[in-house]
Amino acid sequence: MEINDFVVRRAADSDAAAVADVWLRSFAAALPGVRRAHSDDRVRSWFREVVVPEQETWVATVDDSVVAMMVLDGEELDQLYLDPPWRGRGIGDRLVDLAKRRRPAGLVLWTFQVNGPARRFYERHGFVAAECTDGRRNEEREPDVRYVWCPGKRMP
Repeated sequence: MEINDFVVRRAADSDAAAVADVWLRSFAAALPGVRRAHSDDRVRSWFREVVVPEQETWVATVDDSVVAMMVLDGEELDQLYLDPPWRGRGIGDRLVDLAKRRRPAGLVLWTFQVNGPARRFYERHGFVAAECTDGRRNEEREPDVRYVWCPGKRMP
């Protein structure tokens, strides 16, 4: 069921705690078998001190409550997390569309191989798996996959 009464906007410093909470709840729900590399407090500090003030962070809000977050870092769609009750309502679609408008030359992203719903979501949006790893290069040590979106180019 899509909803149309959500607002997408740049995150403000005052959103950092809510952004971190969305990330924590989403990670726990989507990836219960994946070891988190950092404590809740470290995650909150990272969002408060680094992500929101220094990176291009976007939020989706419903009635002024943050229900989703997205971070763009150069050509990378670095973070895209939705509060679990808000999945499947078109919010993620709108955030990916925004990312594509902000980076019309193309995007890359990483997700864990075990995250089937995320992989299907990105593939539905035209991202193509370009590389799979054994997880040695990420903090969680979890096998992952790099996706690429190149408008107008056919990927192998």
